[in-house]
Amino acid sequence: MDDLQGLLTRQFSRADGMLVEIGTAAAAVMRGFAQHAPDALEAGGVLLGRHLVDGSAIIVDTVTTPLPGDRRSRTRFFRARWRHQAAITRAWRQSDGTCTYLGEWHTHPEPIPTPSAVDLADWQRRLRDDQFTEPVLFLIVGTAAIRVWLGWRDGTIERLVSRTDPSTS
Repeated sequence: MDDLQGLLTRQFSRADGMLVEIGTAAAAVMRGFAQHAPDALEAGGVLLGRHLVDGSAIIVDTVTTPLPGDRRSRTRFFRARWRHQAAITRAWRQSDGTCTYLGEWHTHPEPIPTPSAVDLADWQRRLRDDQFTEPVLFLIVGTAAIRVWLGWRDGTIERLVSRTDPSTS
């Protein structure tokens, strides 16, 4: 199973070897919002970190968490744009341009998360309309596993395989 306490660095990969690594602190923060209780609300935010220059890896260093203005229910999370954008801009400035927006994360109240039709439509809209460095990450935290997808400007979305536990990918 996935590391429920977020103690290990999470690694996911594409067939071509490209790696997505979720740092310990970022994984722990997201895991803290896992919807274990029957009344737990969906949570989410943005992923911040680095693209390695050679294109071999994307490193998630930190995440934003639900902020005032976000809307949350048991099965929905709507991220208010401006407060999270302020966090993205602040991280960029404080890092001299090395920490950037990597994508989006949210929780699902299921062990092994799968994107809903709403998720897929939102991801397609983001791929079409948002500004980002390709690829963009979409991450869903379930109650027993984290899953990661990469999205490309042409609308292609692919799920990555966990390198630390392929049985949950």
